[in-house]
Amino acid sequence: MGMPGHTAPEVKRMDMTNQQYNQYVSGRAKPSPLWKDCLWAFCVGGGICAGGQGLTALYQSWGAGKEDAGTWTSITLIFLASLLTGLGVFDAIAKRAGAGTLVPITGFSNAMVSPALEFKSEGFVTGTGAKLFTVAGPVLAYGISASVVYGVILYLFELF
Repeated sequence: MGMPGHTAPEVKRMDMTNQQYNQYVSGRAKPSPLWKDCLWAFCVGGGICAGGQGLTALYQSWGAGKEDAGTWTSITLIFLASLLTGLGVFDAIAKRAGAGTLVPITGFSNAMVSPALEFKSEGFVTGTGAKLFTVAGPVLAYGISASVVYGVILYLFELF
């Protein structure tokens, strides 16, 4: 409902091909500073990895063996990424750093926790539990399948 004497603006239907639409969007889109984004992602991802290496050295200095220190480092990084995701800090970092936060184990942790938090209102089983495996399910399925294929190939190589 409009005010008396005023008419609603005419809505025009846009009939565009995909190519025309892409040209329209690229003409309106703000160009991304590619090299700056790449450098920032490299620095953030490298910082996460360097922090992980520092944690490994710390755990080894506390007496853990190399393998145990690596395990504790993974656990620590997953915990910190999950905590920062829950507090809303990780997404702010990822928005700026892009792939720098996605490549290390922290990105997988964030990808697991985010849907679980988003759907917690639907309950623990149908919300959190179901959405938690939207990311983990394919990863587990392809990981297990790949390990079986690689195992069979390795077994065949050992036979000959």
